[in-house]
Amino acid sequence: MNDNLTRRDTLRQFGALTLAGLAPCAFAQSDRTIRIVLPVATASGVDTITRVAQAALSKALGHPVIVENQPGAGGIVGTTTLVKAAPDGFTLSFVSNNHVIYPSVYKSLPFDPIHDITPIAIVGSTPLIVVVNPKVPANNGRELVALLKSQPGEMTYASSGNGTILHLAAEMFVDEAGATARHIPYKGVGPMLTDLIGGQVQMGVAALPSVQQHIKSGALRAVGTGTAQRLAAAPDIPTMVEQGMPGYLVEGWFGFIGPKGLPVAEVKRLHDAVTAAFAAPEVREAMAKQGNTINVTSTEVAGQFFRSEMVKYAKLVKKAGIELQ
Repeated sequence: MNDNLTRRDTLRQFGALTLAGLAPCAFAQSDRTIRIVLPVATASGVDTITRVAQAALSKALGHPVIVENQPGAGGIVGTTTLVKAAPDGFTLSFVSNNHVIYPSVYKSLPFDPIHDITPIAIVGSTPLIVVVNPKVPANNGRELVALLKSQPGEMTYASSGNGTILHLAAEMFVDEAGATARHIPYKGVGPMLTDLIGGQVQMGVAALPSVQQHIKSGALRAVGTGTAQRLAAAPDIPTMVEQGMPGYLVEGWFGFIGPKGLPVAEVKRLHDAVTAAFAAPEVREAMAKQGNTINVTSTEVAGQFFRSEMVKYAKLVKKAGIELQ
């Protein structure tokens, strides 16, 4: 009997020691933080969207989620961090159109935007708005076009950086207007908006989520959207199409990616979590208020979309005459 008790005690002690050794490791793994690296500055459309969905993503992923802004070089800095990360599902990113514009505007890149990532999903799209400083004497798209034509090459337009979607969208507007203007690039949407509101630059194109509050406060004036129809979130802003610019159709989109080499099972888990997070009622409501459209694609469709968008933007960059950096 004493021998049995001794053996039982030994087994219990061994089991307790084993669990004690495993528990911290298991806890650390379950409590590990997921980084969502954004290759954009704060106040951008993608930044606003990500932060609205942050809590729902944390819940769906089962881990604390932090958002890390790493702007620079039009987004190359943050994306470089993403592609160099371990393919373990703990470093991810939300990217925009900029991701597939890179190859058309930079002579060399430290990564391949198609082959050095794992597509997870295209999550949705966001409307782009042409805005001006309130001191600019143009209340709508037609008046802005007339003003641009009356001052060839004198007016200035801001962007979040050379070769970004906001640069391209503004250049497309000026081109569609049959006018010319001077481009003033900034290091991110935040600095761009600061100077646009301050009057250091006269006009620009931005995602609605990033300028919605400034339009409401009167700090900026919206003159038209790049959408085909008016937005439910901003019904008072006319489209450029209805203002005589049928060719001005441009929107932002945002997608979820990971580093190259993510295991198939991990990709599915992440895709399911993103789908669940953006289906959450509070996220849906917030996205609708910002004018965003949520339509989470499959992983396969996301990969195809990245490739087709790269081809599309290569043509647009060439047409706009944007010089290689």
